[in-house]
Amino acid sequence: MCNLYSLVKGQAAIRELAEVMADHTGNLPEMAGIYPDYPAPIVRNQEGGREMAMARWGMPSPAFALEGKSVDKGVTNIRNTKSPHWRRWLGPQSRCLVPFTSFSEPDQSPGGDRKPVWFALNEDRPLAFFAGIWTHWTCVRKKAEGEISCDLFGFLTTEANAEVGRYHPKAMPVILTEKDEWDSWLNAPWDEVAALQRPLPDHALTITGKGDKSDGGGELL
Repeated sequence: MCNLYSLVKGQAAIRELAEVMADHTGNLPEMAGIYPDYPAPIVRNQEGGREMAMARWGMPSPAFALEGKSVDKGVTNIRNTKSPHWRRWLGPQSRCLVPFTSFSEPDQSPGGDRKPVWFALNEDRPLAFFAGIWTHWTCVRKKAEGEISCDLFGFLTTEANAEVGRYHPKAMPVILTEKDEWDSWLNAPWDEVAALQRPLPDHALTITGKGDKSDGGGELL
């Protein structure tokens, strides 16, 4: 599962590409290593149009996963969209675009050492978006922090394509690369966008690094 990704293009580029009307992210730095529960930008629909806002990576965990636990660390990757737990957030009002420039999967190939392998659309690491969902939630993410209410997000996964499957055969993030896909994901009914939960075509990704905990030139958060 993808538990590390990077975003090293500026917020102006994200605003332009996603046609964002309002940016609430402040002075957004390069993020060459984004881990679970880190704050990161998402693009979503609001009354005034599309906005970019910060949310913490990790959606609320299902009840069965929290039995006997006092902390909910969240779920970063969502695969089973037929689950009642996830269905509540599949409508347009709960969908978002998660901007990224590269993502990593742990090397699980025969003899692999589980170190990160980084993938991008090409060596220039152009912007693209994960197919995300978000919600506002009250929970305890860390004992020292106590109960909080905040925006959370995660993104869908699917079967791996050839490049990712060579190192991590089980899954890869759902990636949206075209404007019509972004528009549909944010606006269309679920039965019209469910087919977007599919891997990119084989040979659509480039490996940009191996073994490092960050990718793209920015400082690791």
